[in-house]
Amino acid sequence: MLRKAGLLAIVLGGVGSVTLTLYTGRRNPSALLMAVFAIWVLLPFVALAVADAMSTNWSALTRTVLYALMIVITIDTLGIYGYVAFGPSRPQPAFWFLVVPPASLLLIAILLRTVAGITKSRS
Repeated sequence: MLRKAGLLAIVLGGVGSVTLTLYTGRRNPSALLMAVFAIWVLLPFVALAVADAMSTNWSALTRTVLYALMIVITIDTLGIYGYVAFGPSRPQPAFWFLVVPPASLLLIAILLRTVAGITKSRS
C-alpha cells in the first residue's frame, strides 16, 4: 500500500514540479533553458523511480524508508515550488528550482545509505 502511494506521489510530484517550473518561467524566452530546468526538477523523481526498481533485494525497512521518501520529497518539493510560483514576487525565483533537486538527491542518498547500513549491520 505504501509503495503504491509512493509511486503515485512521484508521478504527481514530477508532473507538478515541471508544471510549476514552466509556470514560473513562462516569461522566459528561452525554450532550451526551460527544457533544461524541467529535466533538472524531474531528477529526484527519476532517482526515486530507479531506486524503487532496484529495491527488490533491499530490506523491508530500507524499502519503507524509500516509499516514505517518495511521499515526503513530493510534498516538500511541490510546497516549495508552489510557494515560489504563487507566493510573493522574488527577484530570483530560479534559485529554488536550482537548489531543491540536488538537496533532495542528497537527502535520498544519505537516508537510504544510512538505513541500508543499519539493516546490514544488524544481520
